[in-house]
Amino acid sequence: MLSIRRSASAFVAVAIGVALVAAATLLLASGRPQVPDRLARAAVVVQSPEAGAAADSFVPTRPWSTAVAATLVTRLAALPGVTAAVPDRTFYAQPLVDGRPPAVDSRREDAHQGHGWSSAQLGGLRPATGEPPRNADEVVLDRALGLRTGAPVTVLTASGPRPYTVSGLVDAPGVHVADEVAAELAPGVRAIGLLLSSDADPEEVAVAARGVVGGDGRVLTGDERGALEPRGDARSRWIGMQVLTATAVLAGFVTVFVVASTFAFSVGQRRRELGLLRAVGATGRQVRRMVYAEALVVGSAGGVVGLLVGAALAPVVAGLLVDAGLEPATYAVRYHLWPVAVSLVAGPAIALLAVWSASRRAARVRPLEALREAAGEQRPIGRARAVSGALLVTTGVALSIGTATADQARIAAQYALYAVMALVAGATVLAPVVVGPVVRLLRSPVRLRGGAIGMLVRGAALTATRRTAAIAAPVLLTVAFAVLVSGMVRTTSAAYAAGRADNVNAGWIVLPDSGPGLSDAAVAETGGTALLPTTVYRTDPGAALPANRPLTALGVDPAGFAAANRVLTVVAGSLDDLRGDDTVAVTAATNLRPSAPYEVVFADGTTVSLRVVAVVTDDSLPGDLLLPRAVVRTHDPSALTSTVYVRDRIAPPVGARVVDVATWAAEADAAEDRLVWLFTVLLIGVSAGYGAIAVANTLVLAAAGRAADLRLIRLAGATRRQVVWLVTAESALVVLIGALLGGAVAFVGLLGIRAGLAEQVGAPVDLVVPWTVVGAVVGLCLLLAVLASVLPTWRSLRRGPGRSPLGVVA
Repeated sequence: MLSIRRSASAFVAVAIGVALVAAATLLLASGRPQVPDRLARAAVVVQSPEAGAAADSFVPTRPWSTAVAATLVTRLAALPGVTAAVPDRTFYAQPLVDGRPPAVDSRREDAHQGHGWSSAQLGGLRPATGEPPRNADEVVLDRALGLRTGAPVTVLTASGPRPYTVSGLVDAPGVHVADEVAAELAPGVRAIGLLLSSDADPEEVAVAARGVVGGDGRVLTGDERGALEPRGDARSRWIGMQVLTATAVLAGFVTVFVVASTFAFSVGQRRRELGLLRAVGATGRQVRRMVYAEALVVGSAGGVVGLLVGAALAPVVAGLLVDAGLEPATYAVRYHLWPVAVSLVAGPAIALLAVWSASRRAARVRPLEALREAAGEQRPIGRARAVSGALLVTTGVALSIGTATADQARIAAQYALYAVMALVAGATVLAPVVVGPVVRLLRSPVRLRGGAIGMLVRGAALTATRRTAAIAAPVLLTVAFAVLVSGMVRTTSAAYAAGRADNVNAGWIVLPDSGPGLSDAAVAETGGTALLPTTVYRTDPGAALPANRPLTALGVDPAGFAAANRVLTVVAGSLDDLRGDDTVAVTAATNLRPSAPYEVVFADGTTVSLRVVAVVTDDSLPGDLLLPRAVVRTHDPSALTSTVYVRDRIAPPVGARVVDVATWAAEADAAEDRLVWLFTVLLIGVSAGYGAIAVANTLVLAAAGRAADLRLIRLAGATRRQVVWLVTAESALVVLIGALLGGAVAFVGLLGIRAGLAEQVGAPVDLVVPWTVVGAVVGLCLLLAVLASVLPTWRSLRRGPGRSPLGVVA
């Protein structure tokens, strides 16, 4: 009973799905955080307390102050088995070569980081040439920069350029200065590495260290030290994990969809065959077992092939993910057992799940089906199906209204996705009813009114509405998903950029160029209004320990910030009082009033009780609170300015560039938007590929079942070219119907998203649809549809108009 021709399409779908699942799970298993090279020799690392933030915020831990860190270092160094306890200090430092920052990989944070020389022993780093820095004006640099020992060099720091002398060179990126200089530039400490004697047990030392630290930190050993990887690497790794997880889930879901449609169509074509089995005594249960057995064979074979293909593709995909910024530069594929097991199980499981509905339909075939010469024409859809479709469409419309009235973009996006899912399901259920009106509507535009070919195409679509709807359904789903997701991403990005630009009262924006931020010296050259961001940690005086809630604080000049911010609205107090070393302006969400105390921990680890002098609306700040710029600089010597607003275009200082407000607004989330768009294109590619495969599978099976009809057309006088044109036109019409229905469904969701965004940003929002992506999706479906229908037809027509595939004269 198992036909290679019928099962080939399902085998291909399963193999591709398992290949994606195998590659994604292998890459997921390889995505564990890596221990930074500069801490590799520290068998035990004590980390400062975690910030109470969401897993996807990637804020640094709350630092210890210099005094607390010194006490911990002394106590930890006295533990048995510990030969040295070294505080690791990290700060911004960027050497200049020939007056310019050297070309480095901007994704590597260590290219812009400085450390005290004592930290070098935590990674086993030693000078390749020269000596360690012993004086405040000496520095050790990466040998790859091309500098020589004894040469003068300028190093950019947060305060501005500093002159140094190269005392030594190492084979690692970064800047290494004397420990007293590092303590000045980074007074807060977030990690203390412990070097152990050769006979010490790291786990025993870790237990003793936990007794010293208590609740004011974490003690890490082994792979746990990966928690100390750079925040940028952690963020890239997290994004990559989301991409791979979504790809694996989507691949499994769409594979079930494709295989289910393939088996359903196959069962429909084998009704006479199944009826013969029932006529000779086969029970419904035996028929169902037969279909399940076929699915198990196809799924197992496809699973094995998919696993081999996925394992071979995983290293290639890993390289692409690193190049795209979806994984850090340290990412590498490691083969583990559980992804192999999951992939081997996935093939049969997907096939058995997909064939469930088809097996039930096969079991209900009656013995009289064997006596039918031809399949009966499709019946109109039943009442239950009509009611279900109407309910789904109604639900989709209601969710679209919810999208337009949602207060938050995240909720609006969820409503839009649910709305399109409901509308797609409703359109698929009601497709046999909708196909007729759509075909009649398209008669003139696609020239189906005149000619014998046009009459046959139109007649086939109108009479075989269930078949037309079944073939159009994958196109509908694919186009709807592509239009909704791509349009939502582009429209949202454009809307937020427009709102961001509308909020700024400036002519030009000064931004960092080839660096993470601007120094104080560069800001002073601009003469504009600057934002100096830092992370502070909100404490809870009523709790036993600080809550460590991270907040983004902006160091500003109050008058300049008020003039540059169009949406700034003070609801209590006055920004004129934002001066001194103990004042803060907060948002209304804090439920505080002027003069209320506000206690925070700064980047240097010191706890300061501030006094609220102003309360502003929640949408007034591009952060959480405002501080005097001098306060931020005092407590965070390594903070860098992110943005400077200026009235007129100026010559940019070293390490800076000047852009207009519109460009700045578009670039503000450019890195995030790029990753989101890559994620979107990947998901669209997976869904579009499977949608095209589903269309091709269905058309291949349909072409095999229509061989007799096509021979009859040849006997009526049609040429081979006319028959090929007939099936080509039918395929194009079906793809067009699916594309129109899918596009209409997605536009309903996009209109709701646009209305909600316009309400949020307070300005008109243009609907942005990437027609290139949509055209590519439709073109792929059309190409595979035409090939899947034309090639089998051309092959069957080579036998001549009066001869069947078995060689019997018709």
